[in-house]
This record gives sequence, structure tokens and C-alpha cells, in this order.
Amino acid sequence: MTQNREVYHVPVMLDACLDGLNVQPDGIYVDVTFGGGGHSKAIFSKLSEKGQLIAFDQDPDALANAWEAPNFQLIPSNFSFLKNHLRAMGIEKVDGILADLGVSSHQFDEGKRGFSIRSNDPLDMRMNQNGALSAFVVVNEYEEDQLIKILRKYGELTSPGKIAGTICRARQASPIHTTGELMEALAPIAPKFKDHKFFAQVFQAIRMEVNNELDVLERFLMQTDEVLKPGGRLVVMSYHSLEDRLVKNYLKRGNLDGHIEKDFFGNILKPFEDVTRKPISPSEEEIEVNSRARSAKLRIAERRNG
Repeated sequence: MTQNREVYHVPVMLDACLDGLNVQPDGIYVDVTFGGGGHSKAIFSKLSEKGQLIAFDQDPDALANAWEAPNFQLIPSNFSFLKNHLRAMGIEKVDGILADLGVSSHQFDEGKRGFSIRSNDPLDMRMNQNGALSAFVVVNEYEEDQLIKILRKYGELTSPGKIAGTICRARQASPIHTTGELMEALAPIAPKFKDHKFFAQVFQAIRMEVNNELDVLERFLMQTDEVLKPGGRLVVMSYHSLEDRLVKNYLKRGNLDGHIEKDFFGNILKPFEDVTRKPISPSEEEIEVNSRARSAKLRIAERRNG
């Protein structure tokens, strides 16, 4: 039975994404984060029978949201393998790529996935349920210095040593099995009146480590210039500064670390040209309807010639 796509995940900034892609009816488009299929369904509705949509999602739950059509295919894979899968399908170049990064509403809300701070679920946090590394392993088996590193890098927390030490002492008494147990262990050091943000940052750090999210994003971005046609559009929506910084650097400077390389005439060497100089943010009306859109930033760029 097909799940309700609107319940599964409410697509953020849908109209802005479609405008950014500049969908041509006969074009080939890729949605690398299929999820509930909201963005994909809207893209597909603009295609002719000659047009083609390829979607990616490593979460088996997302497969239930697919539909049958000769010009649609959902690939059950991580989007860091974008180029390999397109080549296997005989596709050299595409007209547009959409990436809606982060965790879907379904993954947050679905019990036993462990993404949310609002429930007491097993420490899992795997986007790919077949993945070997889980949040349980990170929390209970990582050395203290490893925990400090990921809390600082991925959670951008100001006291990673204190947090890591608290986790290590708690797990010595008994393994930490659930999200509720983790929050209970950290509750004494959570900042007053800012505890929600604190726990969200801790969970973000663990989730990003489990799913190797920044490395996956880096590998994906470095493939986009090879698979997009000149004039093709890259539309990327991110939800925190770590993701957005990588996207911004790549689109504006042609690399991931932000350094600028110029040609003989002083022009920046980069494969993309910004369509929007600044990222697009959701409207207050959309945030009111879908609070998870609040932190979204949408960047749109066009593949340059040459």
C-alpha cells in the first residue's frame, strides 16, 4: 500500500525549487533525495513522455512512495554514486539536479529510527537501514576523543569535552540504549532554557557521523559539473551551516574549501554561475505551516559552458 506522500514529508519551498530547475518538458532531471516524492512528483508533472526523471533514496521506506511510469526510475542508492548510476543507465548528461538535504519528516516521526529528541526510541539514526554504523555504536563504543571530535565538528557545540565525558561516564554504569536515556544522561549539563537546541545539536552530530553526511555531500557536489549539461541547473536545499558552507563554496568558488583560483584574465575558475546571489529562505507563511522549513536555505546555480 502506497504511503501518503503529503504525510510522509511536506516538500519545502516546492515552487522555488521548480522555478530554480527551470524544468523543460523533454529534459532529463534527477532528484537525489526522493523521500516522500513530493518534489519528484511536481517535477514529473511538468515532463512530457520524452522527458525523464531519475530519483535516488537509500532509505527502504521511501520505495513505497514510488510510482510506475516508463520515464521514471527510483534508484535505491546513496546519491554519492550519482555518476556511476547515470552512466550505467546510458545517461551522460542531465538538465537539472535537485538535492533536499537532511532528514525527512518521516524519518523524524517514524518510531524506532531514533532521529527525534521528542520521543524515546532505540539509538539508531541510520538513513540506510542496512548500514553497519548506528547511533548506539557511536554513543557506546567511540573513544572519548572521537566523541569530542564529532560533537565539535558536526554539532558545533561549545563544550564537546564536557559532553563526551558525561556520555562516557554514563555508559560505564550501563549501555545507553535509547534516545531518552542519552538525553537523561546529558540533562544535568544541558543549558537552562536552551536545552532543546543543545539536544538537537548533539543528535545532529551523532546523526551526521552515522550517515557520513558531509563526505557524501562533498562527493555528490564534485560530480555535478560532470553530469549537468551547459545551462543545466543545480538546486540544493540545506538545513544547517555546515552543509550550506560546502554548497556555497562549490557554487561560488568551484571548490569545497573556499579558496579562489583565477584564470589569466582574473576570472574565477568555477563550473557554475549563481542564479540567485543569496540563498532563498522560506516565507513566514510556509514556516507557520511547516516548522521544519525554518532553517532551510535554497541555492540555485547554472552549469557554465566549457
